[in-house]
Amino acid sequence: MWFNPIHRWASACCLGLALFLPWVAPDAAQTAAPAQGAPPSAEALDARLANVERLIEHSSGARRVQASEVPEARSHRGRALALHAEARERCRAGDLIGCGGLLDEATREMMSAVRLAGRPAALDDRKREDFEARAESIAALLGALQRIGAEKGVADMAARVEADVNLLVAKARELEEAGKLEEGRRGLNAAYEMAKGAIEELRGGDTLVRTLEFASKEEEYDYELDRNDTHQMLITVLVAEKRASAGVDQMVTQYVQRAEALRTEAEGQAGAGDFAKAVATLEQSTKELVRAIRSAGVYIPG
Repeated sequence: MWFNPIHRWASACCLGLALFLPWVAPDAAQTAAPAQGAPPSAEALDARLANVERLIEHSSGARRVQASEVPEARSHRGRALALHAEARERCRAGDLIGCGGLLDEATREMMSAVRLAGRPAALDDRKREDFEARAESIAALLGALQRIGAEKGVADMAARVEADVNLLVAKARELEEAGKLEEGRRGLNAAYEMAKGAIEELRGGDTLVRTLEFASKEEEYDYELDRNDTHQMLITVLVAEKRASAGVDQMVTQYVQRAEALRTEAEGQAGAGDFAKAVATLEQSTKELVRAIRSAGVYIPG
């Protein structure tokens, strides 16, 4: 089950949520045990190669590093470029495990470069930096997911999750490039939640878990609203094409309608000031959305 009263998946910014918790993906990438099973697929690595290249060459962080007067920042980016080039060669040569490891290193080098270059002052630039930081965290999480999936003997499942995460990232990039930064950020948050949740589940829920504490039930209600929105976005992006089947569409519609009814009930409870009941009702609404996603044959952790 996704969030519960004791352990909740902590997102640095759930869909529409202005709660930025510490990003733990780099540590996950560094501490994950080396895979002993099947290597990641060539298709998955192609997607990672493109994502890491975008991070190093075309992201707002890359532009800031290039304009920086900090030699160490440029040096880290130079190493990231070299590691990415070597990773591409390894992939072409069929060394998929070596390629994945080098992409992890390249991501860490570029993240160091961006940190050393300093943060911009303008609000819009900060939002773009948050967007890129989240994209970096997702890239690191996917690397860890591949290794853990192979280690646990569920590489196929990990590959399916990765494909869905990459689809969400691609959609988020399209929105960003169209000037819809906030919508794109929400898409990245959904991708981050999916990747992080899969890792938590594979590791028995004991790795990336954070317990959230709220100042009030009203604040927790706002959090649950955003989490509910996140799942609605997952249905829009991941389930839309599968609903072409009448049978699938009927099942999804039933769950979604129950979720909508529960959300309406929760909003009424919140309007009456009973935020404790509203939180519990929203959690039930989100569970119905998870069932809707699963009924379409899309793997979702929980």
